[in-house]
Amino acid sequence: MSVNVFWFLPTGGDTKYLGQPSASRPVNNAYLRQVAITAEQFGYDGVLIPTGSGHLDPFITAASLATVTTKLKLLVALRTSSTGGPTVLARQAATLDDALNGRLILNVVPGAYADELAADGVNLTHDERYELADEFLTIYKKLLSGETVTFKSKYFDIKNAKNLFPSVQKPYPPLYFGGSSDVGHELAAKHIDAYLSWGEPPHLVAQKIADVKKRAEKYGRSVRFGLRIHVIVREREEEAWAAADRLISKLDDDTIKKSQEYLSEIDSVGQQRIRDLHKGDKSKLVISPNLWAGIGLVRGGAGTALVGNPEQVAARIKEYADLGIDTFVLSSYPHLEEAARFAELVFPLLPGKEPKAAGGTDSHVFTNSAFIDRFANDKKVS
Repeated sequence: MSVNVFWFLPTGGDTKYLGQPSASRPVNNAYLRQVAITAEQFGYDGVLIPTGSGHLDPFITAASLATVTTKLKLLVALRTSSTGGPTVLARQAATLDDALNGRLILNVVPGAYADELAADGVNLTHDERYELADEFLTIYKKLLSGETVTFKSKYFDIKNAKNLFPSVQKPYPPLYFGGSSDVGHELAAKHIDAYLSWGEPPHLVAQKIADVKKRAEKYGRSVRFGLRIHVIVREREEEAWAAADRLISKLDDDTIKKSQEYLSEIDSVGQQRIRDLHKGDKSKLVISPNLWAGIGLVRGGAGTALVGNPEQVAARIKEYADLGIDTFVLSSYPHLEEAARFAELVFPLLPGKEPKAAGGTDSHVFTNSAFIDRFANDKKVS
């Protein structure tokens, strides 16, 4: 079975060392375009563009990539609890899908960070956010399917809404989503085209897949599955583990403690599952063969990484693929160089992925060796 491989667009900034501000690269659109162009040149199928107050706006960022990419799918995060509503989103999605010539995918995010949501004027409980997302997606899908919508519910009161400009993809751009709670699985079963799990050990991911599949059956639906995870790959295994250790080498115990305290207050079931894999203990970060939870010491959301040589990382990816995973949304620090490194080292070992050398006339694209030379002295790409 062939696999789809997406990369991550670091719209909140990039770094070589977690928890070390002096090692961070300031985020700007020029840098993000470099990452996206590099991903397309090396043969990635798409990029994930995240959302949140600490990130550049995902829709505007996606629009900025329309003229510099031609094949790359853009998986754009949609926070249903703090956006303009389903009628506005339907127009935005149709417009962006047209600009991208049918390359838009939406990643549904009901929201998890209470302080961030409150700053946007959203004060809903966990289950209320999922209730809203259910209503939101019901309206959105009807609009892009060409229906005139009148919908009165707990969260919306809409009269005779119609989307006048259809999307390129019919009936609407695909919907992706990741959530580990019961209500999250139910939302996926009812509305979502592809369910994304964070990188838990394979047996735990298998349990989530089975549950979502069972729930989807009662709606007469089928759901695809994906995995959101980091990767740290080097030609030799010991080099990969050294790179993993180096990534968190600047973290002190106080920083880890404060981060874990903050993450423990988030009402996301998925976040708690990631925390439970390591419990903030730096001595217990290898949680499955080649699966490392060090990133989750300070990063919310996806907190695990596949670590090893190309053969080991490819083998772990194939294990997840055997569970039914067909899409892998990957990232690694720093994202520009590591996108090239992963493609060169691992793509030749993955089913359906042929390695593609960076090239062409675009001056923003470099080969992996050029990346390494360029950044050897921490110089910023101009």
